[in-house]
Amino acid sequence: MYSEAGMSHHVAHFHAYFGDEAAVFSIEPIELIAGSFPQKQRRLVEAWAELHREELRADWQCLHSGRAAMPIEPLK
Repeated sequence: MYSEAGMSHHVAHFHAYFGDEAAVFSIEPIELIAGSFPQKQRRLVEAWAELHREELRADWQCLHSGRAAMPIEPLK
């Protein structure tokens, strides 16, 4: 998760990458909102987000108050 300077966001979300694919997932509810992923990887990212939902929410709040996001354990 990172801050995009000068961008206004109305939906809390995070970006995920797999090979050459990129996707954007909302946090509430956790769902694909832009881009595309193979079905298997999409399900893995959604499961990871469920496990880390509180951390994602906290990072979203940090970014929107001008602070840096904290690292979240990546999907392995």
